[in-house]
Amino acid sequence: MILRKFKSKYKLEEVKYAIILLFGIGISYIGDWVYLVALSLLIYDMTGSPAAVAAIFIMKPIATVLTNFWSGSFIDRFNKRNVMITMDFIRFILLLFIPFSTSLLYLIYIVIFFINMASSIFEPSSLTYITKLIPEAKRKKFNALYSLVYSGAFLIGPTIAGLLFFIGTPILAIYFNAISFLISGLIMFFMPKLEDKEGKLPHTKISWSVIRQDWHEVYSFSRKAFYIMSIYFLYNGSHLIAGALDAQEAVFAKDVLYLTDSEYGFLVSVAGAGVLIGALLNSIIVKYFSINVLIGFGTILFSMGYIIFSLSTTLFVAAVGFFILAFFISFANTGFLTFYQKNVDVDMMGRVSSIYGLLQAVLNILFILLVGFSASIFSIKPVFIIGSLCILLLAVILCIFNFLPSKKDLYIEESIKIHG
Repeated sequence: MILRKFKSKYKLEEVKYAIILLFGIGISYIGDWVYLVALSLLIYDMTGSPAAVAAIFIMKPIATVLTNFWSGSFIDRFNKRNVMITMDFIRFILLLFIPFSTSLLYLIYIVIFFINMASSIFEPSSLTYITKLIPEAKRKKFNALYSLVYSGAFLIGPTIAGLLFFIGTPILAIYFNAISFLISGLIMFFMPKLEDKEGKLPHTKISWSVIRQDWHEVYSFSRKAFYIMSIYFLYNGSHLIAGALDAQEAVFAKDVLYLTDSEYGFLVSVAGAGVLIGALLNSIIVKYFSINVLIGFGTILFSMGYIIFSLSTTLFVAAVGFFILAFFISFANTGFLTFYQKNVDVDMMGRVSSIYGLLQAVLNILFILLVGFSASIFSIKPVFIIGSLCILLLAVILCIFNFLPSKKDLYIEESIKIHG
């Protein structure tokens, strides 16, 4: 029904490409979740060490730091569709090495590191490609559907992993993930080469001087677009703090709420339901809300979920907080992504996304360490309360910035032209 409404407003070719792209992304995201669950279990079975499992999650920000300082220069100068296909195929091939490396833990970590490097290149490439492919007037609706696909993968992926564990081993789930990347890459062959249509793909040899020049250009853009980057930092800052708190949520559930494993599993399920229901409703009603309303109020309500969770003393109150924060995250993400696509020059979006993604990765590591260190010195509850209040503070400032009268032009959307 949602896609049927989407079709009724857009050209058949545009709808075809949008559906193909969403399908390919969905397959890839499902594989990601299967991979995450399977790899965690595989490493734990091999070592019996929670620290060894935690190392998997540290690999991603480290790989991002070592990739993103140069990858934006690469992304903006090459065909984005081909970059995405190449990264999918690289991840497919790398995953095939894991089943043959189960006796060598260090080799698995090396493979994981290179998979994360490929993902760090794929993500800003896909964002730039989506921005080029989807006309501005249709991005908000597409982003809402994109969020729905991601939310569905968030629920379907671990479920498929569980079924694969039931009939086989984590190795079978690893193969499943490899196939998902292969399918995603093959699907992308049906998508257009947008740069070929534009006829303006620069052919510049990537060198240190080029990378330095690109960093300078991003710096110059950030100074000129100070308001836009302020929105970027306020929004992502709130999510970085949220991510650091998420890393300690199991500790909070055990040490503050005294939940059993099954009760904690129920809490996670409530969050999953909130994400899916919120994304589904968002995809239906997003057209009724402006970009600044989605970002501002979506982020405030998202932060209120953390406030409720941090103050909770019972499973019920904690579940209410979890549901609220999960429910509103799709609204906030849709608004922010649409704002970012509208106001960042698509020809340098790969560089902007990569360089600021590097900064986010560094801050992500620091915030996780800060929250973990603080929780070990003090107790986890006051750390959660202070962290949640910081998210709320950033959300309120963000909302005020969103509704500055002098900046309203940055949120005006193009009208959708009906093709009869």
